[in-house]
Order: sequence, then C-alpha cells, then structure tokens
Amino acid sequence: MAETFTNWSGSLSCSPRRRVRASTVDEVVETIRGAADDGSTVRPLGSGHSSMPIMTTDDVMLSVDDMRGVLSVDREAGLARVLPGTGLADLGAELAEHGLAMENLGDVDYQSIAGAIGTGTHGTGVRLGNLSSTLAGGTLVNGTGEEVPFGVDAADDGGSPGDEDDDEVLRAVQVSLGGLGVLTSLTLRVLPAYELHRTNWMTHIDWVLENLDELVEQNRHVDFYWYPRSDLAQVRMLNPPGQEPELLPPGELRKDEIGPSYEILPNHREHHFDEMEYMLPLEVGRYAFREARERIKQRHRQHVGWRVLVRTVAADRAMLSPSYRRPTTTIALLQNASLPHDHYFRDMEPLMLDHGGRPHWGKKHTRTAEHLAGLYPEWEDFARVRERFDPDGVLLSGHLRELFGVGSGRKGGTA
Repeated sequence: MAETFTNWSGSLSCSPRRRVRASTVDEVVETIRGAADDGSTVRPLGSGHSSMPIMTTDDVMLSVDDMRGVLSVDREAGLARVLPGTGLADLGAELAEHGLAMENLGDVDYQSIAGAIGTGTHGTGVRLGNLSSTLAGGTLVNGTGEEVPFGVDAADDGGSPGDEDDDEVLRAVQVSLGGLGVLTSLTLRVLPAYELHRTNWMTHIDWVLENLDELVEQNRHVDFYWYPRSDLAQVRMLNPPGQEPELLPPGELRKDEIGPSYEILPNHREHHFDEMEYMLPLEVGRYAFREARERIKQRHRQHVGWRVLVRTVAADRAMLSPSYRRPTTTIALLQNASLPHDHYFRDMEPLMLDHGGRPHWGKKHTRTAEHLAGLYPEWEDFARVRERFDPDGVLLSGHLRELFGVGSGRKGGTA
C-alpha cells in the first residue's frame, strides 16, 4: 500500500507509487534514469512547505533531505557551496561557523535551500533580492540522468558561462520548480556574518500607509502585518545595530532584540496556515493593499482573522522570478489551515491580477500557462531550456504540465 504524503499545511496529499530518499548523487542519477527507462516520472521533494502541488505525484517522489551541509566556502569570492537538502535554519548556523551569512531570508526558515530557491522564496527589503537571486551556480541531474554543472560551477568544470546576467541556464535554474532537474549542489553568493537589530511596533494601519515610502527607504528590511478585524498593524524593522532609522511608528514596542541575522530574520509559526501571495510592481503596492483591505472588510473579515503581510523585494533576472526586472511589493493573504480558504483566495485573486500581479509559485493560485506566459517576457526561453534539460518530461507532473503548457506525455503526476 502506497504511503501518503501530506504537505506542511495539510491542504495537499498524494500517494506516490514509490518514495526514494537519496543520500548521494549516484542515487539521484539511478532514480531518474530508472524512471526514464520505465516511462514514469519523478518529482523532487523539499520540506513540503509549498501550498501548491509542485511536489505531488502518483509516480516517484524523490527526497534529497539526507544530502545536507556546507561543502566549501570561498570567503574572498563570497561564495559557499552547499547540499540541496540543507534546511535554512541549519544553513544559517553552518555559514556562521565560517563567518558568513545569507544576504536575506524569508518569513520562516522551515524550507530546504533547494526548495526555497526553486520556488522563488523571498524575504523583505527593497534593495534585497529573493533567495533565488543568490544562486551563482551548482550542479543538477537533468531528466536524462546526467549531472550538469551550471553558472560558476560550469566555469570551474572547464565551461564558459560568461557574465551572470547573460547565462541563460543559470537564470532558468534560479526559479525552475524542479522542472529542469534535481539540484545536487548549490553555489550561493554570501556575505560576511552580520547582526541585525529587530523592533516590532504595533500601530494604526493608516500611519503605516501614510509613511510607507519612508519606511521602505530607511530600513534594510521592513514589512507589516494588518489584522483584518482591527485597524492595527504590526511593523517589523530590521537593521544593522547603529543604523536604525529616524522614523519610528507611534504605538507599542512589541519586540526589541539584536542577534545574528539568521536567528533574527525568520519568524516562528506555531500554527499552520495556507497562503496566497502576489508580487506587484512596487509603485502600485500601496494602492493595491488599500483595495484589498476594503474588500476584506466588506466581504471576508467575519471569516478571516489571519493577517495580511506586505513586503518588498528587489528586481532580479531569473526567467520565472515573480520579481523579474521590476522592484516588487508583495501582498500575502493568510488563513488558518483548519479553516476554509478557497472562497477568500479566489475572490481576492482578480484584484491582484488587475494590478499586474504575478503569483508566488509555492502559494495558492489558479494560474496556468495560458495566463502565465504573458507575465514573463522570457517564458519561451525558459521553455526551450526546460525541453533541452528534460526532453521526455521525466520531471513533469500534471501540475507542472499545466503551469508550463506542456501536452500530456508519459504517465503519472497529479494536478
């Protein structure tokens, strides 16, 4: 009897025909080649934090959770080579042992580094890119079972990737949903270890909106939660000690702490939730949030008590990054995992689309290739790279076929 897999929030489940937990590159290669030979498909599994069925399959589910740790660091070049199953929390601690740190982290640190990068996971900071933008190279096993170096690792292997902005394979891999291959190592751009001073303020939402531009500009990181059943918002500001902003919210100081960046950046969530998040052009974020707030107050606040989270992300060049070539405001709608969310999310999604929003790949959305192709200028370029790396669709589930607009081929995969 097949073992059932359930994601972090409990909203998705599947029963793969086979589950593989690889601890070596050879085992990854063997799994993919075996699937290619018998006509089945393989989906890589990270931590299972995504709310979309990126990892679900009826065929082979492949975990690289046992491939963990920092392999090497180059402090002078600002690079660290890590294994794909490394959890973000563990990665922060291991990099700190080498006097290094990630430039940014997301709202939580439950994910594996490969899964976080593959889905475009991000934190907040208008001058800081998503985690995918820190991927400078690595190796992956493609759909034919070949281990392929890319980015700076291709140069080390005798290749010539050229300028990072012009390296189409790297920019395709940076946000690829596991559609090009299973990552077996990642080379990340890192910084010297640093501390952050975090303050959380409870204040009125109107003050936040009136001062949002200044907050975004004056802080290394800033985000805010609005609580739908009140007019309150919690503003979170994080800066290097001694570089705190002049502008401080009026209201109650809820948290004031200093520590290593990897400990201070993530929040800790005791309760599971589902989420829809859209990435909008930076300049429309305030207006989109105002409209979202009014719609929630009019239609949903009696059923939704969870927060709405607003963040910023710098532009990047990854082909399928929701922040592709534009500074971004993100609006995330959260709902307790034990409560209904479909009506809420489906009613709010058109509003986000009206403002030019691109969905977070790992959060709830209803978009397929028909809609997505027009949102990404290099959509066809990504499709060409994907087909070269996985010509027989060994890495495609039904869900990925819908996202990428690939016709049905080999068996397997659940949408």
